[in-house]
Amino acid sequence: MTDKRPIRVALYARVSTSNHGQDVTLQTRELKEFIAYRAWQFAGEYVDLGISGSKVRRPELDRLMADAHRHQFDAVIVWKFDRFARSVSHLLRALETFQELGIDFVSLSESLDTSTPAGKMVFTGRTGTQPDRGARPSRAEECSREKGKTLGRPRVTVDAAKVASLRSQKLSWAKIGEALGLGEGTVRRSAQASARNPSESAPVNL
Repeated sequence: MTDKRPIRVALYARVSTSNHGQDVTLQTRELKEFIAYRAWQFAGEYVDLGISGSKVRRPELDRLMADAHRHQFDAVIVWKFDRFARSVSHLLRALETFQELGIDFVSLSESLDTSTPAGKMVFTGRTGTQPDRGARPSRAEECSREKGKTLGRPRVTVDAAKVASLRSQKLSWAKIGEALGLGEGTVRRSAQASARNPSESAPVNL
């Protein structure tokens, strides 16, 4: 049976200390209009006022990320990337977190919408080809390379047969992940890897 529950969407907006007099409603109004246009369900707003984009800690962004882990919404919409993230690496980490949680991301100005097939392709391309060019390798990474070690996400072996069995019972990827104690993204990648190279198990990155 198809889930007819409307997509719950939270918006995030920010104005910085350098933009005195800027009205945050210029962002929130357009975002709410887009939510209504898509017939989505408004799940609340997270607005940081007078906070520079370079700040590591932002109360409302921190609250949004915490609520994302509680699955309080299905998608996040922002007016522009730089209203949300302080750097490319920060943006990509957040997008990867949303992907693992099964949460879509929409940036109105950049026309990125991972709730659509085309948007997912754009997301995949950006996360795969746009590293933060301003970031230098850490000393730990350099030492590991010198010793022949590789840093990165740990690899886990997923029981492909178990995934297939649960999927045949019409369980969603999220439910399968819960049953196996894994993230939704990990389960999906395992199924894709198994389809390319059928076997009893498939190693994937966490």
